[in-house]
Amino acid sequence: MKNEFDGIGVMSGTSLDGIDLAWCHFSKNEDGKWDYRIDKAVTVPYDEALKDRLGNATSPHFSALEYAKLNNDVAEAIANAVNGWLGDGARPDFLASHGHTIFHQPEIGLTTQIGNGAVIAARTGIPTVCDFRTTDVALGGQGAPLVPIGDELLFSEFDACLNLGGISNISYRADGQRIAYDISPCNMALNTLAHRVGLPYDRDGELVKTGSILPGLLQRLNNLAYYHQKPPKSLGKEWFDEVFSPVLSSFSSDNSVADLSRTVVEHIATQIVDNVPENARTMLVTGGGAHHSFLIQQIQNQRDTLKVVVPDKLIVDYKEALIFAFLGLLRLNGENNCLRSVTGARKDSCGGGLYL
Repeated sequence: MKNEFDGIGVMSGTSLDGIDLAWCHFSKNEDGKWDYRIDKAVTVPYDEALKDRLGNATSPHFSALEYAKLNNDVAEAIANAVNGWLGDGARPDFLASHGHTIFHQPEIGLTTQIGNGAVIAARTGIPTVCDFRTTDVALGGQGAPLVPIGDELLFSEFDACLNLGGISNISYRADGQRIAYDISPCNMALNTLAHRVGLPYDRDGELVKTGSILPGLLQRLNNLAYYHQKPPKSLGKEWFDEVFSPVLSSFSSDNSVADLSRTVVEHIATQIVDNVPENARTMLVTGGGAHHSFLIQQIQNQRDTLKVVVPDKLIVDYKEALIFAFLGLLRLNGENNCLRSVTGARKDSCGGGLYL
C-alpha cells in the first residue's frame, strides 16, 4: 500500500469568508503513524452574489430548484478556485471537500453540505471525496464534529484541541477514547455584532476592548439549555438563529455593540474553560478566532494552569482544511474517519462519497 500522498483539503465555513484550500502531504512513518505538512494554502473569497445566495439558502422562500442550482454553483466555485490556484502545475492524488453546511439537524436525521462532488471532480480532473457527515447521521450520530480523528492521529501531543470557527468545538481524550463536541457560538456571534458597526470582524478585539460586561445578558447566555446537555452534541446555524440571536436581540436596543461584544467574549471564554478537562495542561487553539487576541487572553486568564498554544498562522488558518484532506485520505484507504465516541453513532464509520 502507498505510504505517501498529496491531497488538497477544501473548507467553506459558516462565516462565509471564502474557500480555504490547503495542499497537504502525508507520509506514514515506521511506527505506522502519519506525519503531515501543509506545503501551501490560500483562501479564495466568494463573489458577493454567491455569498448572498449562501446566506439566504435557509430561507423558507428559497426554492428546491434554487437549492439544486446552488449545490452545483458552489461546486463550480470550488473547482474554479482549485484550477486557478494550481494553474498548469502538478495535480494531487485527491481532493477532499467539506462542502458548505446549509442544514444540520441530526436530531431528525438531516445534515446537508452542498458543493456537488461530481462537478468538482469533473472540472478539476482530481478524484474528489465529499459528503463526509451523512453516513454518521444515518448511523444515529451527530455527524459532527469530524476533526477530532485528525486531532487524535496528527496532534496527539496536546491534551486538548480547541477550534474557534463560526462555532467553537473541543476535542480531548477521556477514559481511553476521543471525546469531542461543539461548545458555543464563536465567530458567528462576534462577526454578527461587528457587522452592526460596519466591520467585517473585530480585528484583535479592538471593538470588544472598549466594552463592558452586561451581567444580565451574560447570565441569560450561560443559562441556555444547550450548555447543560451532555455530549455528544453539536450546534448549527439554526440553533444560533432560533435560540442565541433572540437573547442578544432582547438586550440590543438598550446597549452598545461594544458592550454586547464584550459580554459575548466573556460568555465564549467561560463556556470554553468550563469544558476543558481539569487535568489538561496544554491546549492547541486554531481557527479564525485564534487571531482574536483579547478572546485568547480571556481564556488564559480563566485557567492559569492551562497553557494555551496558538501555533503558526498556517496551522491556525488551515488546520481544518488539513484535517479534511486527512479524512479524505482515510476514506480512500477504506479506514474509519468518523468516531462513534465523538458523534454518538452506533459504530465508527468510513464516511464520504468518492467521485473519480
